[in-house]
Amino acid sequence: MEIFERIRQQPGPLSQYAGVGEGYYLFPELEGEIGSRMRFKGREVIMWSVNNYLGLANHPEIRKADAEAAKKWGLAYPMGARLMTGETALHKKLERELAELVQKEAAAVVNYGYPGVLSSIDSLLSRRDVVVYDSNSHGCMVDGTRLHVGKRFSYKHNDIKSLEVNLERATKVVEETGGGILVITEGVFGMRGSQGILKEIVALKEKYNFRFYVDDAHGFGTLGKGGAGTGVEQGCQDGIDIYFATFAKAFAAIGGFIAGDADIIRHLQYAMRSQIHAKSLPMVYVEGNLKRLDMMRTHPEFQEKLWYNARKLQNGLRERGLNIGEPNAVVTPVFLSGTAFEASQLVMDLRENYGIFCTMVIYPVVPKDMILLRLIPTAAHTDEDIETTLEAFSSVAEKLRNKEYSDVVVNPLKES
Repeated sequence: MEIFERIRQQPGPLSQYAGVGEGYYLFPELEGEIGSRMRFKGREVIMWSVNNYLGLANHPEIRKADAEAAKKWGLAYPMGARLMTGETALHKKLERELAELVQKEAAAVVNYGYPGVLSSIDSLLSRRDVVVYDSNSHGCMVDGTRLHVGKRFSYKHNDIKSLEVNLERATKVVEETGGGILVITEGVFGMRGSQGILKEIVALKEKYNFRFYVDDAHGFGTLGKGGAGTGVEQGCQDGIDIYFATFAKAFAAIGGFIAGDADIIRHLQYAMRSQIHAKSLPMVYVEGNLKRLDMMRTHPEFQEKLWYNARKLQNGLRERGLNIGEPNAVVTPVFLSGTAFEASQLVMDLRENYGIFCTMVIYPVVPKDMILLRLIPTAAHTDEDIETTLEAFSSVAEKLRNKEYSDVVVNPLKES
């Protein structure tokens, strides 16, 4: 079948909903300053779907630093890739400070998290190597392994026995190829709020010969002393060979970094195609992220407030009989039973009648007849935000149990 014709006849898992959900469930237009309350479709909503963990997005000192950096440098500087014309002293300063924080010899700043993860995985592996990854790994990690021309195995999510089975398989392969093994997982899984079993994986190094790569997008800034991440939280940072984190979550910014042994980081700086063939992180973000890093290290109250809010939200949901699984990070899932149609009506009810905005996840990301609502607490949320949200969730859960969403037909895209 001709390419465009196939796309038109067989839309993807998300694009199939474009006609009924675009502008509301997909590509919603949010207005107002980033914070615990924003505007959607002309109404104020309590916002549980933006990555602003430490509440830094609109902190006065952050806004001032960003504005001064933009005035000083503009958006173009430096003009070019790091390897060619994009190197600056401030890039290197940010890297030194990040490496010190996460207890690694060196760090390399990258322009975006997704291509940074994908490209670093690709640059670490040869055709003789084997990659073993958690089945629930983020798409950037999965795409990185898909670039790998050698063997790749996935293990059941956070299942140490399944990992061992696959490490044994990988060991047999590399005994024949002469390659090595790279194990990949996340520090915090961003959909269900569970920490990766990092300490257990590090312990397997006594039995198996492998290197360990952790993408800590949701752990950096939220876990560990000073926000140093999940490995520090679990006391196993030394056993993590490659540590990756993004500025897009706790820092509410753009960019990311990868840290590890100095010689390996140097290799990646010369090998990651997403960096040597793309523009260096602009100075407005370099200076802005230096300021965010300084504030994270010197203001532990941001992390403390984040966890106060997360615990208050999670405990309140449990007390109301809602199933949130067993999160041990700040990401808070709420699991409900219902169809995709019921999910759409419930979320619309939350937004239109309760002023609550959160992300909806349905099949095929979760099993059929399961609804996952993901809440992202931040340090900017207030007690009132949380109490209002808890009451709203109690109400809509009761409506769902009473089948009040099963026969409602509402078009959320209609003009109000």
